[in-house]
Amino acid sequence: MLINKLAYNHEYFILFQIFAIFISCMMILVSFFLGEHSSNLNKQTPFESGVISYENTQIKIHIKFYLIAILFIIFDIESLYLYLWSLSMKKIELEGFIEGIFFIFTILITLFYLFKTNILNWKYKNI
Repeated sequence: MLINKLAYNHEYFILFQIFAIFISCMMILVSFFLGEHSSNLNKQTPFESGVISYENTQIKIHIKFYLIAILFIIFDIESLYLYLWSLSMKKIELEGFIEGIFFIFTILITLFYLFKTNILNWKYKNI
């Protein structure tokens, strides 16, 4: 089949990468040359939703919120891998099942380590 020939041929992948980089660079260059360039005082002021800000727009967010966000993203992506692993259970056989169990075990060790170090306990941890 044509799809199998295209899927396992590395020249087509390299050609696709070169084409994608070329198109991206051309779009950036065209927008640079055709775009409007202006420099005035109003361009440097922050503007959000049609309202000109009148106070300091730089809000300092504590590092704990970023830590929670990073942990959520990490464990969310791992749950996606587990979902895909559960869908392919018939095809992966015993080796894939053992590797999936090892992956779950690694996630649990990481989660227990985070609880042990009180990383989510904001009362006692000064970050």
